[in-house]
Amino acid sequence: MSVWNYVVTAHKPTNVTHSCVGNFTSPQELNLIIAKCTRIEIHLLTAHGLQPMLDVPIYGRIATLELFRPHGEPQDFLFISTERYKFCVLQWDPDTSELITRAMGDVSDRIGRPTDNGQIIHGLLKYGNKMKLQIEIVVFEELSLLIGLIDPDCRLIGLHLYDGLFKVIPFDNKGQLKEAFNIRLEELQVLDIKFLYGCSRPTIVVLYQDNKDARHVKTYEVVLKDKDFVEGPWSQNNLDNGAGLLIPVPMPLGGVIIIGEETIVYCNGTIFKAIPIRPSITRAYGRVDADGSRYLLGDNAGLIHLLVITHERERVNGLKIEHLGETTVASTISYLDNAVVYVGSSYGDSQLCSVLIKLNLQPDAKGSYVEVLEAYVNLGPIVDFCVVDLERQGQGQVVTCSGAYKDGSLRIVRNGIGINEQASVELQGIKGLWSLRSSINDPYDSLLVVSFISETRVLAMNMDDELEESEIEGFSAEEQTLFCQNAIHDQLVQVTATVVRLVSSTTRQLLHEWNAPSGYSVNVATANASQVLLATGGGHLVYLEIEKEKLIEVKHIQLEYEISCLDINPIGENPNYTTVAAVGMWTDLTVRIFSLPSLELLTKENLGGEIIPRSILQCTFEGVSYLLCTLGDGHLLNFLLDINTGGLSNRKKVSLGTQPITLRTFSSKDTTHVFAASDRPTVIYSSNKKLLYSNVNLKEVSHMCPFNSAAFPDRSVWLYELTKKVLIFYWLYGFFSIQCSANDPICFIFLCLAIAKEGELSIGTIDDIQKLHIRTIPLGQHARRICHQEQSRTFSICCFKNCQISNEETEMHFIRLLDDQTFEFMSIFPLDSYEYGCSIISCSFSDDNNAYYCVGTAYVLPEENEPSKGRILVFAVEDGKLQLIVEKETKGAVYSLNAFNGKLLAAINQKIQLYKWTLREDGSRELQTECGHHGHILALYVQTRGDFIVVGDLMKSISLLLYKHEEGAIEELARDYNANWMSAVEILDDDVFVGAENNYNLFTVRKNSDAASDEERGRLEVVGEYHLGEFVNRFRHGSLVMRLPDSEVGNIPTIIFGTINGVIGVIASLPHDQYVFFEKLQANLVKVIKGVGGLSHEQWRSFNNEKRTADARNFLDGDLIESFLDLSRSRMDDIATSMGVTLEELCKRVEELTRLH
Repeated sequence: MSVWNYVVTAHKPTNVTHSCVGNFTSPQELNLIIAKCTRIEIHLLTAHGLQPMLDVPIYGRIATLELFRPHGEPQDFLFISTERYKFCVLQWDPDTSELITRAMGDVSDRIGRPTDNGQIIHGLLKYGNKMKLQIEIVVFEELSLLIGLIDPDCRLIGLHLYDGLFKVIPFDNKGQLKEAFNIRLEELQVLDIKFLYGCSRPTIVVLYQDNKDARHVKTYEVVLKDKDFVEGPWSQNNLDNGAGLLIPVPMPLGGVIIIGEETIVYCNGTIFKAIPIRPSITRAYGRVDADGSRYLLGDNAGLIHLLVITHERERVNGLKIEHLGETTVASTISYLDNAVVYVGSSYGDSQLCSVLIKLNLQPDAKGSYVEVLEAYVNLGPIVDFCVVDLERQGQGQVVTCSGAYKDGSLRIVRNGIGINEQASVELQGIKGLWSLRSSINDPYDSLLVVSFISETRVLAMNMDDELEESEIEGFSAEEQTLFCQNAIHDQLVQVTATVVRLVSSTTRQLLHEWNAPSGYSVNVATANASQVLLATGGGHLVYLEIEKEKLIEVKHIQLEYEISCLDINPIGENPNYTTVAAVGMWTDLTVRIFSLPSLELLTKENLGGEIIPRSILQCTFEGVSYLLCTLGDGHLLNFLLDINTGGLSNRKKVSLGTQPITLRTFSSKDTTHVFAASDRPTVIYSSNKKLLYSNVNLKEVSHMCPFNSAAFPDRSVWLYELTKKVLIFYWLYGFFSIQCSANDPICFIFLCLAIAKEGELSIGTIDDIQKLHIRTIPLGQHARRICHQEQSRTFSICCFKNCQISNEETEMHFIRLLDDQTFEFMSIFPLDSYEYGCSIISCSFSDDNNAYYCVGTAYVLPEENEPSKGRILVFAVEDGKLQLIVEKETKGAVYSLNAFNGKLLAAINQKIQLYKWTLREDGSRELQTECGHHGHILALYVQTRGDFIVVGDLMKSISLLLYKHEEGAIEELARDYNANWMSAVEILDDDVFVGAENNYNLFTVRKNSDAASDEERGRLEVVGEYHLGEFVNRFRHGSLVMRLPDSEVGNIPTIIFGTINGVIGVIASLPHDQYVFFEKLQANLVKVIKGVGGLSHEQWRSFNNEKRTADARNFLDGDLIESFLDLSRSRMDDIATSMGVTLEELCKRVEELTRLH
């Protein structure tokens, strides 16, 4: 039963809501601080760009983010307030690089009407002043109207939390916060509040709307002694009806700028200056100069303008505005320095979301002064998504409808790392791969050595920059190569079963060789630039050192058992030499660490079990030394390695596959990673001193080596197969592209890997090393619904774009068909005027094996409060085109469609309607009404399982319906009688259903089939409650990871959810014993891990809406539980002791949970 659930974030929020700039980490350092709903990021501005310093969760939805500097302090403090009326003041601790809480508190009041905050929903229609949800039910601009502001002279903090009240938190003379109090505020419909500069008393300016919808500004002085307002120095009535933003101007100019939809006004009580602007809604601003004479403005079309206050000394003469260019639609703008600006967005972009831009002195060819320097991906808002397996590898990928308006896009989100194969050669029996360079200091590879069972072949870059079959005269070509390596003094080393050869990399002639003892052959070998370590039969271990034109045998010992694997990868300060060697043994199944050059045994570690070690590697991640050891059954053990003593500690074991694994290092962006080649190839890397494992999108890899060649401008590299059949590569200005045809070049950065799979050798590029890989498909229009059809290998989306027709902006809605591999548009079906696409599914019907796309629409007419008309459109994909097969008119909006027992189930306004697929006499098809069910406010979300129907209502929570075949009727079985405004529903199992509602909560309800009375059976019991802090738009069954059969979590069912802020999360239904165990762990972690700003985890996760607050139950916070792995060893030991398990067992169980995402 899916009552006990584990909620974890697979992709953090990326929707930027706030940003500010100041000297936070040091008086000399300039910082950019970014808020992403429930997280803050602190960046340092350097000569090379933004350097991340800290990324931490906040136990609250951030409503205010402001930097300020109290009197006498050398650097800035950070003020944060949350939507649940908590606040904190944070300071940076340079010694620990952590945040210190200077003040915290709760400013909520028992009485008072909260300001209208939360979501402004696009597509709303109005009943008087009351907004009612209509068609666009899932695209939100999350806008908090909880206003927090700080007096420029740090005399007080002001908060507008409740209508008619202004909360004041005064500072004392030492910069400490005093007790808060409320002041009555006459204006009820407040649009914006700011503090004015240069006032003897703290003075606010209020932009408000009266009961006749006229807009005005008014000033008030705050008298701290009397805890009251007095009339301010000036006011201004009858502003632009679209006025919505205030910008206070620093001294010496003072005053305020009022931004409207058609005018911009400067006002300071004595001077009033106004200029007209092109009609637009300004969403964000950023001050450029300290004196406030220039501001950047970002509007709803993504246009950036520069607003200039012209003045003579302290007298303002007027305003000027200039168009600079276009960026993503801005939600926040922060001017950094040297004409560099940070633009944060809630919408995303066709290419980027948050943009680091530079303002140039001269425009480009398009007249733009904006240059994008760096882009940051944003998935938000995720309006809809589907889970598919596009690569047929048993691993789900999420395809999202992300962004909005011109920044709309599709995003393909895949767990793991992509290897993009660029060329391949059919080669059987590859036993090893190594890349070599023409000299030890050459940054690029020029040779590729391929080893077979009885020969070695070489591909080399020639003088014409061609990569073709070649030979190295000093190498033994008639033997299998066990290892080869670049060596010091521009030499190459080759190890075979009989000999170690030292060869000049310039002349390629043999310089020296070491022969295996008579009667013995080399079984295993490894080397670095100055050392060789090899093992022969009988347990002999031989250590050689490389000198100029000479191999010297330094030490030879005999061990009691045969040796299975070796490694001497340098991990100290010297990149060419190591003082320790790692050896894996056959019979006793141990790993041993020897000192070099003495081969003295330092450490012996028993691996346990019955599986031999097959590959071993010592390496360094983020300055931490590790020993990695793989077993023949696909498990990997990792240890912390002390290179001074050879000591091994902190043993951990994970499963990466089912077959033996070969480990090889490679570098990406000057960072070391490890490639684990096996039946489930994996890249091992480190983040925040924590080892992470990302699977690779290849089915099976036997060998891998990095192969990075130089970039030659306007030159070509030709790779010849061993049969002289040509594959063509082009190297162009640091980019690498395969020439598939004369007109079809594909460009990519030239970090390459050579990969051996069964029967072929391929060369490919590797994606950025990260847990989730995101690919963007720009649309330039707003995608609202998406569906995948396996039979036609296509996606279909409902989308719209804004168009100018006769100088009027209007929306045009479409159904588009895309290829599921190339994502190219294949077909388009325009909808009627005022017709919106609301829902889409792919399904088949009874007695008809064809696959169809079914689309539900609504006609949103200006004169109607609620759609009275819609259509169900049934399409077939024929020759790559959408062909309309059946059209069925409906009496309302078709909010949801479901395939249901070979029929079609539709949610149409207040009704659930079932249609059957019938054949007419003329051979055509039609949808015929069978039965329905009334009794909903608006049936927005429908899920089905067998004959059961779960409905998520606009206001009436979740209800459970049953379709009765014999009677041809749909009846209500049970409902949840709580008044939840639903945003998504899903079925967890036959008895338990999960819902998300508009206060950012999750809850589960259970069917009471065994209850004694009809009343109890007719009520869905609430069995789980949890505050997620995110607005969920969609649940889907599926998984982002490939489930391993031997994993403890392999059979745990999961659903994926997507949110407005770009979060992709996972809900996993745990067995009860696991839930109890991790609930205990969570309770222990809450005691150890304190929330930033002293914010409480228990309060944050408690279910909360307008009517009640309740403790979270039957949900676990996976983000908190998995943070256990980031704790110090001593804290982990303490928690393991309190849990009554070993640390190794506890780490293993938590790491298993991380494999859910």
